[in-house]
Amino acid sequence: MVKLRLKRVGRRHRPFYRLNAIDGRAPRDGRVIEPLGWYDPIATDEGKAVSLNADRIRYWLSVGAQPSETVRTLLRKADIDPTPGKPYEPAKA
Repeated sequence: MVKLRLKRVGRRHRPFYRLNAIDGRAPRDGRVIEPLGWYDPIATDEGKAVSLNADRIRYWLSVGAQPSETVRTLLRKADIDPTPGKPYEPAKA
């Protein structure tokens, strides 16, 4: 099963995370299927704290990928419905 979860890439005392689609059996910092964005919990500017590829996240959720609890919270803040299995609707231009 594919999971949407965070992969830590920051240094000590300065966390930085990448949001990825990862095989559920892989370790936290293991092989990534597709990068989907990043999250900086220490950023002071709200606009620079999170960057998400919403279209691809909606695709992965539509095919049944399960978000972790932290990713679910980030998706809700970004107005992306974290319910897995919903039909995929591409963004309208």
